Amino acid sequence: MWQAISQQLSDVLMFEFKIEEKTRISAGEISESFMISDGEQRYFVKINHKDFLENYLAEVDSLAELRSTGTVSVPELVHFGTTKDSSFLILNYLPTRPLSDLQCSEEFGKQLANLHQWGDQKEFGFDSDNFIGNTVQPNRWHKNWAQFFAEQRIGWQLQLLKEKGIEFGNITQIIDNTKDSLSGHRPKPALLHGNLWQANCALSPFGPICYDPACYWGDRECDIAMTELFGGFSAEFYEGYQSVYPLPKGYQQRKAIYNLYHILNQCNVFGGHYLPDAQIQIDNLNSLYV
Repeated sequence: MWQAISQQLSDVLMFEFKIEEKTRISAGEISESFMISDGEQRYFVKINHKDFLENYLAEVDSLAELRSTGTVSVPELVHFGTTKDSSFLILNYLPTRPLSDLQCSEEFGKQLANLHQWGDQKEFGFDSDNFIGNTVQPNRWHKNWAQFFAEQRIGWQLQLLKEKGIEFGNITQIIDNTKDSLSGHRPKPALLHGNLWQANCALSPFGPICYDPACYWGDRECDIAMTELFGGFSAEFYEGYQSVYPLPKGYQQRKAIYNLYHILNQCNVFGGHYLPDAQIQIDNLNSLYV
């Protein structure tokens, strides 16, 4: 496998790249990742089974979309492809550390706000479906945000869970309640990172950087809500964001609904303690419409 990757990378770079150093960065929940070097150049490589190439192509599309905005920094694509048994994605390598520097954390908040203000899309969705983690994320374009989120986010996850024998109640009713809870909210479509938790952003030698996106055009509050779901973001991050693009009234009420999507996805991927968490959130939602 590594010989094939080395050969393909050499073809792309137009000089012989012989791997002299290979360091595992993470076994990962989804892909294995490595730093490879020929003694001079270093690259970041993600590896998975061969059928995973579709996931990497979706990631490439999202990285390109974010890069095109000029608002946030993302890794540069070097190459992607397959070997006999594997698929891989190669990005430029940057040493990183947690985004704990308060000034840089504030700067990332401002950059994210600029991303959310960028562009003039009229509908919600994306040009193609992609993946949230390892789960397909449907992105059919829709003019109505409440319907888009209720059907293509909450309803989709509930249906996947039902196919696994896990049910939290009547899916149609939960979808309708989600629509009702968002019916008075009319957000402007914003380009979202889509998978913004602390493990998917960091501080590089050139400032804040984010990666592993699952982009689509949606309510900007979805990105902010996810940063709060697993924690790890400083007060300075939120102050930076608010200084550029203050959140509207009602965000605190909508936050739980938006994070229900990610909790349901965790149920699909891991199950475990996420199942009762999801049930509590759904019961809270349903109680509003009894």
